[in-house]
Amino acid sequence: MPWFIKQETFTTAMTTLPAEQRRQHCEDHRAWVEAQRSSGLRIATGFLVDGDHKPGGGGLLVFEASSYAAAKELIQQDPMIARDLVEWSLHAWRPVSGDLQA
Repeated sequence: MPWFIKQETFTTAMTTLPAEQRRQHCEDHRAWVEAQRSSGLRIATGFLVDGDHKPGGGGLLVFEASSYAAAKELIQQDPMIARDLVEWSLHAWRPVSGDLQA
């Protein structure tokens, strides 16, 4: 099955929320990812950090889907996207070497 990568950065709507609200939205996102994993989907999420290990570069979601349309439909269920808290892009990824093969 093909792999896809969703890259995201927080919107101003997210960054201007109080820290506790931001944490809750992130927890909702992680719970959604775990629900996908529990259903059998190969999926992983994480955030980007700089050379000093400070976050702020956005996040990535790597997952399998049967098609680009199916991948887009799936990620639109992500609470962060559904709530317009991230700007995002979606790309099919064609691995050529390594552990994550289609």
